[in-house]
Amino acid sequence: MMSIRGMPVVRVVAVGLSAGLIFAIADALLNANGLAVRLYALYRPIARESVNAPLGLAFDLISGLVMAILFVALRPSLSGKSLMRGIQFGLIAWFFRVAMQSASQVVMFPISAGAVAYGLSSGLAEMLLLGIFYGALLKPQEEVALF
Repeated sequence: MMSIRGMPVVRVVAVGLSAGLIFAIADALLNANGLAVRLYALYRPIARESVNAPLGLAFDLISGLVMAILFVALRPSLSGKSLMRGIQFGLIAWFFRVAMQSASQVVMFPISAGAVAYGLSSGLAEMLLLGIFYGALLKPQEEVALF
């Protein structure tokens, strides 16, 4: 059976695609609610009339899969049991995916502090959720405890 760092490839792919679905649902909930729509109103002039949902889902599925592979590759360098490793991975993902995007938005657009804070905090929740998901499901068979 093929594996990535001792983790069966089938398991990594299944968890990655599942995480992609979580990504899609979380993105919809976090970006289409009333608060987010008001905070991100400055993007309305350059935004599409409607979201390209199939393309967005494809991106989320690919992101979930790539992040699962990265988690398995980085797992040995993270400390603690599964839950702590997942949280550490979520924080790393948050920094490179969310915090850096927020910093770019501040530089390029006249975005409010509230919109930046919402993006940072909602992105943190999303990345921690995904990190914990990876930590719980992509652990060696011999590791039982989450903490």
